[in-house]
Amino acid sequence: MCLSVPSKVVEIHNDASVTVDTLGVRRRVSSHLMTEPLTEGDFVLIHIGFVMNKIDDKDAQQSLDLYQEIVEKMQLESE
Repeated sequence: MCLSVPSKVVEIHNDASVTVDTLGVRRRVSSHLMTEPLTEGDFVLIHIGFVMNKIDDKDAQQSLDLYQEIVEKMQLESE
């Protein structure tokens, strides 16, 4: 199973790649598979280094809130 965390596009490059922010971690990924244009601020899902699709801001925020809740619970359990 693959778990994809919503990532926010923070920079667009001329070589069909974008820099995304995923929970504070920035990385450059390919947007070659996207048929629609991306803009800074879009939320996307990534699989093996490729942007697979854009997602709605509301859905992205709900997912990010849930991931944050999971991380907080895991931290509490490890104490």
